[in-house]
Amino acid sequence: MRKPAGMLFALVAIALLVTPARAQTGKQPPQMTPEQKAEMEAYMKAGTPGAPHQALASTAGSYDLKIKSWHEAGTPPMEDTGTATRAMTLDGRVLVEDLSSSMMGTPFTGHGMTGYDNVTGKYWATWNDSMLTGLMVSEGTCDAQKSCTFIGHWNDPVKKAPVKARMSTRWTSPTVQVFEMYAPGKDGKEFKMMEITYTKK
Repeated sequence: MRKPAGMLFALVAIALLVTPARAQTGKQPPQMTPEQKAEMEAYMKAGTPGAPHQALASTAGSYDLKIKSWHEAGTPPMEDTGTATRAMTLDGRVLVEDLSSSMMGTPFTGHGMTGYDNVTGKYWATWNDSMLTGLMVSEGTCDAQKSCTFIGHWNDPVKKAPVKARMSTRWTSPTVQVFEMYAPGKDGKEFKMMEITYTKK
């Protein structure tokens, strides 16, 4: 039977504490102290999926995508289509997305993960794709309608410095989700650089 990762960490930590006592006495290890019990309970609570993870799981499935991207504010968008699949992993703790599309006329693939940290009380997300070798990391919140706002950053290959971005997602129907991404333009002002409409198959 699999155990939550947090519980395994707690068990390892406690094992390290009680092993010397067992080695010295040759008997069963002593009962956990109240402090050890509290530590184990904290790890178990942190590692147990809850309602936010169930909300993520409800978005699992296959999607058709309509993609719009802008290089500068006020210019017409480039339009592409694609597909995406979403599935839960780590026993219902993390949502994994794999995306396939085209970007500027070339094949484009992306891989993202989204989870909810019981310790911080916030959602987190990672993203990497076939256009870069770096990793985008973001953190955010979601409301009861599964509308979310994330703030993240990636490393700009031209400026060789982190770029801050704002992302939002909202469901316009039970099967349609709209993702929007905003980042600074050449003038330093935020503009909408991407919009992806996900339609669940």
